[in-house]
Amino acid sequence: MNGTVNSPTPASLPERQPISIDIRQLEKSLRRPRSAFSFFMSALVGLLTMMALVPLFSVVIMLVVRGGAKLSLSVLTELPPAAFELGGGFGNAIVGTVEMVGIAALISVPFGILAAVFLSEVAPESRLANVVRLCAKLLTGFPSILAGVFAYGAVVLVTGGFSALAGGIALSILMLPTVMLTAEEAIRMVPRKIREAAVGMGATQVQTVRMVLLPTAFPGILTGIMLAVARAAGETAPLLFTALFSNYWLETLNPMQPTASLAVLIYNFSAMPFDNQVELAWAAALVLVLMVLTVNLVGQSLSRGKTKQGGV
Repeated sequence: MNGTVNSPTPASLPERQPISIDIRQLEKSLRRPRSAFSFFMSALVGLLTMMALVPLFSVVIMLVVRGGAKLSLSVLTELPPAAFELGGGFGNAIVGTVEMVGIAALISVPFGILAAVFLSEVAPESRLANVVRLCAKLLTGFPSILAGVFAYGAVVLVTGGFSALAGGIALSILMLPTVMLTAEEAIRMVPRKIREAAVGMGATQVQTVRMVLLPTAFPGILTGIMLAVARAAGETAPLLFTALFSNYWLETLNPMQPTASLAVLIYNFSAMPFDNQVELAWAAALVLVLMVLTVNLVGQSLSRGKTKQGGV
């Protein structure tokens, strides 16, 4: 024995049998039960999707047709008309809506993001975190009118009158759980390697959150803020208990006075027996939809820009 191993020659290897595949067996045929079932379910889902889109498109078409016919520059700048007056507009309602949603965002966004940081980074599995998370999930289904009743008792009765501040506080209660839960999920989606890299470079927990986690999770956080703003802008019941309404500019510009809003104006004018007010209600609904759409588009553009910068 010389210690060498004889490798098998190609002639000694077993011959491989050619594998024959019938291409026709791979083709889908409706005669087969699985293919027929898949085709039927796909067609059913597509039909149900189209049926679900019919109400949405019908409402949008009605808004564009009826609201667009009344829309003009004077409508956007003038004050609401009286019962038998013609013309008029809802300029103060637009300003009041922006004012109250802005107050609600100033309250809910900082508190929501701080709570999300606590839930995701500081003590994610603590008993307090579980209680806060449960309360936030319950608040997502909280009836909006109860938020108005709470703000009425806590702000309106204390300050002695209806105000934009009370309306903003009521809207912030509805915005807070959406901002908090979406921000928590966005922070949790940040890869763990990024956290470990920041800690490895000597960053403290505060520095990691402020300089790494929040900028990385910014697109998801911004999406949650846009969803919360869209919900708050269309709420009517809380504002009936807190901000009420106003037909003047000075009261609307004062956060401690009754303030007009598009949602309440639509609610009031849509039930009136006067054609002018009903047409203004349609125009106000169209403006409200366009405002929410604009906010969402701006948020999406900012989110995409931040994502591209992070990728670079």
